[in-house]
Amino acid sequence: MTSFIRLTDFSKEELFEIFKIADSIENYSDFLKGKTVIMFFPASSIRTRVTFEKGIYLLGGQVILFDPATLDKKEDVADVCGYLNNWADAVVVRYKDIQMLEKMKNAMDIPVINALTDDNHPCEIMADLYTLSKIRKDFLNDKYLFVGEDGNIGRAWKEGSQAFDFSLSQCCPHKYKMKDVPYIADLKEAVYGKDIICTDSIPGDDIEAFKPYQVTKGIMALANKNALLNPCPPFYRGEEVSVDVIDSEYFVGYEFKKNLLVVQQAIMIYCMTHR
Repeated sequence: MTSFIRLTDFSKEELFEIFKIADSIENYSDFLKGKTVIMFFPASSIRTRVTFEKGIYLLGGQVILFDPATLDKKEDVADVCGYLNNWADAVVVRYKDIQMLEKMKNAMDIPVINALTDDNHPCEIMADLYTLSKIRKDFLNDKYLFVGEDGNIGRAWKEGSQAFDFSLSQCCPHKYKMKDVPYIADLKEAVYGKDIICTDSIPGDDIEAFKPYQVTKGIMALANKNALLNPCPPFYRGEEVSVDVIDSEYFVGYEFKKNLLVVQQAIMIYCMTHR
């Protein structure tokens, strides 16, 4: 069975197949009947955990939840996985180190699905792109700008641009730029000609450095007509985004993330039916 750890592990055609499953999710109502999905999630997770748990329930499956700290034990994770192979049908993991997920993948005959690491967040980006595909006629021809530092969300957008082959640039202070992503230092210059503006929350120590990079209504007005602001939650008004821009027509809105549910269901179905 196939694991889902990096978007770049898949071709564009394979990722679109996941979109097609999401389009017909009503045909899979009993897909997980009699099956068990093990989840490793911290207590702080809200959106990803809620949508995975509800998605598994709606597909007829059982969830068994552990704290990710359960993986930080003296027992080798390969031995833990050897036993889980007997009872689990898939594993969904939110863990800092992506190498832990790789070790689990290599030790198991069932899918390991990445629900966030310090390197990336593939399910989140898949859901965003799926939603954009429903509201933007040429979403892969849109020009994307990521305003934020070299972190898991920025790297996930980089993975998405590589896997789906769309244009992505980054804007941030120079010291925070990603490798091999077109970079523009000035925010007003960077936003010009862009269609989808993505942001990430700013770590506390970096807030001062990012003050010139706050996305406001005035900044969004410099982008292409009908441009959208897609901030990765949790976002903080007055930090990476202004209060007025979140209350404006530029903000994609809270329902934008609604498709996390069906896309994560589709990812599980795809992984459990492909080798």
